Amino acid sequence: MDVGHTSESDGATSARNVPEYLFNLRLARQIEAKLKAEGFAATKLIVTAGRARPSLFRRVETASELHANLFLSIHHDSVPNKLLEDWDFEGKPSHFSDRFRGYSVYVSHDNPQFRTSLTFAEMIGRQMKAKGLKYAEQYTQPIMGHYRHPLLDKDTGVYSYDELVVLRKTRMPAVLLEAGSIINRDEELKMSSPERQEMISTAVVEAAKEFCPAYLGPP
Repeated sequence: MDVGHTSESDGATSARNVPEYLFNLRLARQIEAKLKAEGFAATKLIVTAGRARPSLFRRVETASELHANLFLSIHHDSVPNKLLEDWDFEGKPSHFSDRFRGYSVYVSHDNPQFRTSLTFAEMIGRQMKAKGLKYAEQYTQPIMGHYRHPLLDKDTGVYSYDELVVLRKTRMPAVLLEAGSIINRDEELKMSSPERQEMISTAVVEAAKEFCPAYLGPP
């Protein structure tokens, strides 16, 4: 269970100026606790320090050293800078984009276990959808520029993102979850709520309970 970004390189900034890293850490801890409560006792939380790119390779190394048989990286979404709008929050100039919302799930064709990764990603997407959540459809649109990605499963919101280090360099099945948009002002509030965190963490755990016995053996 990989916490996206680091305290030094903290990812996107939410509409209310909260670092993405804090959202990632909170949700990943909740998922980890739920997995352990469901019998996945070997679940490990990977919290990495340092600058962005070196930390990516350390995550891969850590997963290998732990002999992990499944890798999940937790993130929260934003938009390209050109799509940001200005507003003031608590007297501070801030940025938002209410045009887009939703979760998304990513895998890499370069992962040696791409098909298995895709299966787990689709299971996560189905669980998110079953809870009434919608995926972010904008990544198929030209407006996203180089953030545009091929949609592999239009039912569950699974995209390919072949360049991501944590997906392509890991040797085990690997998936990245963008749990929701924190640059969307309404969705940021929902992502901060215990109800939405419970919904997403439950979706991930239910997907793991379906996937692991069939593909990896008992927890």
